[in-house]
Amino acid sequence: MVVVALVALTTGLVSLAVRDPQASQLEREAARLVALLEAARTEARSSSLDAQWLPQRREAGDDGPDFRFLGLPAALALPSRWLDREVWAEVIGARAVRLGPEPLIGAQRIVLNLGDQRLVLATDGLGPFAVAADSGAPSR
Repeated sequence: MVVVALVALTTGLVSLAVRDPQASQLEREAARLVALLEAARTEARSSSLDAQWLPQRREAGDDGPDFRFLGLPAALALPSRWLDREVWAEVIGARAVRLGPEPLIGAQRIVLNLGDQRLVLATDGLGPFAVAADSGAPSR
């Protein structure tokens, strides 16, 4: 019994050690974006502002922003770049994500891509954005 427990523990540790670094980076980017979107959504609601999040597609060598928050005060100084320069995002079915001012914003989906990794963030419009199940291939 002890040997089986040790083998299981070792297997678990090895599987964590060989985890894909791109998948980990994309999960960090997703968690960061969820926090940014919820902060912007809260500000839009509390200030009655028509706010949006707009991803930008950059070409090689382009130093422009990776995404922008529109309609929010510049004093908020929200980030406009990914932590990893290879990450890119797209909004499914729209040009931008609407964040407010209404409490119910409608269902929305964002696809985050890094290399061959892909994560989908979604909201039903009432709850916060969260990672959603998605089995599709990269949509580049």
